[in-house]
Amino acid sequence: MAGSADAARASHSDTHSVDTEGTPNSSQEKIVVRPIKTWKGYVWDTWELPREQRWLLFKVDAFVLTFASIGYFLKNIDQTNVNNAYLSGMEKDLEMFGNELVTSTSIWTVGYVIGQIPSNLLLTRVSPRWVIPSLEVGWGIATLCTSSVKSYHSLYALRFLVGLFESGFYPGIHYMLGSWYTPREIGKRSMIFWLAGAIGSMFSGFLQATAYTNLNGVHGYAGWRWLFIIDGIITLPLAIAGFIFFPNNPQDGKKTWWTTEKEHILSVERMKAVGRAGKQPWTKEKLKRILLSWHTYLCPLLYVLWNNAFPQAAMGYWLKSFNAEPPPVPGRSFSVPEINDLPLPTTGIFVVMALIWGWLSDGPFHGRRWPFIYAGAIITIIFLVLLLKMPLYENIKGRMIVYWLSNIGLGAGPLILSWTNEICSTDTEKRALLVAMSNDFAYVVQAVAPNFVWKTTDFPAARKGYTWSIVLQVLSIVVTGAIQLLLWRDQNTNAGADIAYYSESPVDSVLRAGNSAEKDVSADRIKAALVVV
Repeated sequence: MAGSADAARASHSDTHSVDTEGTPNSSQEKIVVRPIKTWKGYVWDTWELPREQRWLLFKVDAFVLTFASIGYFLKNIDQTNVNNAYLSGMEKDLEMFGNELVTSTSIWTVGYVIGQIPSNLLLTRVSPRWVIPSLEVGWGIATLCTSSVKSYHSLYALRFLVGLFESGFYPGIHYMLGSWYTPREIGKRSMIFWLAGAIGSMFSGFLQATAYTNLNGVHGYAGWRWLFIIDGIITLPLAIAGFIFFPNNPQDGKKTWWTTEKEHILSVERMKAVGRAGKQPWTKEKLKRILLSWHTYLCPLLYVLWNNAFPQAAMGYWLKSFNAEPPPVPGRSFSVPEINDLPLPTTGIFVVMALIWGWLSDGPFHGRRWPFIYAGAIITIIFLVLLLKMPLYENIKGRMIVYWLSNIGLGAGPLILSWTNEICSTDTEKRALLVAMSNDFAYVVQAVAPNFVWKTTDFPAARKGYTWSIVLQVLSIVVTGAIQLLLWRDQNTNAGADIAYYSESPVDSVLRAGNSAEKDVSADRIKAALVVV
């Protein structure tokens, strides 16, 4: 273990592409590490791989990444649709004239927090092929039933169920990505998956507008009820498809029907080569090892800090404040469409930058995640300071540009969960637990902290909120440094059982099982070829 880790560390600058050489007196093939010399591998990693791996990853992308991204897109629609429905007539129909909407959101959060850790641990014992689609069926049915509620009490019960079933999807998919993809592959795919959810949240408003305009009153249903019907109808077919196409984990030993025997062996050996372990029994010793590991505390803490260091969207409040009486800038005001549309470039710029970070992390940075955590924190701090110091109504164009660029440093989240997958490679139960804990605790803090630091009455200045975000960004830098230091210590003392995969150079030294485009490599020879040199 120590020897291979030291070799990985020593050769990190050259460990991103591999070729195969035959030994003089053996039928086995070994892996020789070579630096990537073409642009293709940086554009999309599979283009640098032999035919067998390229075809395997094409299928994994089609059945795992595509299903996950569409599912997360739909999950976020089903998560946020209640807000759109409230603004489109549900408030009056269900007599929600008090804090009922806030209460329904809190009840959803309770279900979401309760379900995440048990669901992710279940994935280590039951095939994701059954767990993930079942979750989607659950929240799809609960969403569909919401269209028929007669009181907000019924809404509370169904929102709890939606939260409970949705809870296992996001951490579960990240665990799945860590079970199929190597470090040169996982960062960009985690980013694609995550951004699909952000787009889903944006799309919910457009869907509600369409439903209300075209379906309000059809068959006696209000437009907001049609929103839940449509959301449920488009969710359930994907869930049913998941039972057919979603795979088992390679480490579980059961071949997925759309892989050949050779591809199944290859997928298992790919994960073994980067230290991803299969399931192991829970014992007192295992539980003690997890509880005493610094991973259990610092990895989730880093994600919690990142998740809650997001500055709240304030541009809309700022634009709306120009319409106050008396006006802060006489003669300057913004219409409702402008208030809704002008903040949109913030999301567009953020999405582009996040994708670039995913590609850079997997490619030129050879699987390193920490540079983007540091860079994101520093960039975000700069923009937070600008938002704090710039006068609200003097340089209007300048402040608008700052708002548009303020989120470009916020793309590190999926890379943090990828890093957690990599740090905990040799214990799949621990890996599943920490990925779920990270998202779970982030939601707990997210449900409480904004009530104190991001009060609506504080916008558009939001000085307390921006200060809070700066503090969390600084802490994320400190925690990232601590994680790096502890990984370095464990690496050099051979004290960390989970350092089969070193943080500074998480690159796959396996990924070419022979020149497969030219040779018909047998299953046994695939095993033999995946020997790290």
